[in-house]
Amino acid sequence: MEITDLLWPVDGRGAPVPAVKADVVSALRERGQRGAARIVSAIPAPGGILEPAYVDALGLRVHRELQRLGEELQLGRRVGALLRPVVETVRAGGAGRVRVVDVGCGLGFVVRAMAASCALGPDVELVGVDLNLALVAEARRLAGREGLACRFACGDAFRPGLAVEDGACSVVISTGLLHHLPEQGLAEFFAAQARLGVAAFAHWDIAPCLWSTLGAWVFHRARMREAVSRHDGVLSARRAYAAPVLEAAARTGAPGYDIQVLEHSRGHPRALDVLRPVVGIRA
Repeated sequence: MEITDLLWPVDGRGAPVPAVKADVVSALRERGQRGAARIVSAIPAPGGILEPAYVDALGLRVHRELQRLGEELQLGRRVGALLRPVVETVRAGGAGRVRVVDVGCGLGFVVRAMAASCALGPDVELVGVDLNLALVAEARRLAGREGLACRFACGDAFRPGLAVEDGACSVVISTGLLHHLPEQGLAEFFAAQARLGVAAFAHWDIAPCLWSTLGAWVFHRARMREAVSRHDGVLSARRAYAAPVLEAAARTGAPGYDIQVLEHSRGHPRALDVLRPVVGIRA
């Protein structure tokens, strides 16, 4: 279990609820994650509740380090390069406006990078969605300072008002989200997109192997300052799903889509093949 999975709990409707320090520490200790429990034990918790302001500031620092990783992996360029032909395919099917929705966008690095480079053209609407209000507020602030044509919203990305409003044809993406979902929830994740009738989806996640785990350890020890980042970064590589698991979940949840897991993509060094996408285009 990653520490960041426990710091911003939400209820069944996606609304934030207080994070009880004893519960978080206990959950980690029960899984034998004593180092993670020690990290959480150092977080202030007046009245037994993890201090929201401290946790939000910690979350911003961790996600800034994640943005650094995204920059070094050239995620903005890579996602844009794969989405260009996907968007062209969607348009060829008679779509009007195209909206790209980034699920679990964090600080919105991928959305902001594509907006800055105009990777998909000026007529593609770019939207980032996250349940964490602090991250969304910072993404909006950064996009405003950078003068970018994109927007960010807090909430459930699969709410129809965000994904398919105004008759726009949507392409749903994410980077580094899938390994946070329980395996039994993967098919429902893809099914939610199919129910909305999105034109296509592309979800990047870590390709699990010895080298990705070792590389994550080396990179996070060398480049990350936050103890939470170092802990969660290595664990992300260890808990990522194999390609057959993702492909099977996508085919089960979205049977009306052509599904592929694209490994060893061209156009960038193999050393950057840490993340690979599962792509679905509505047949």
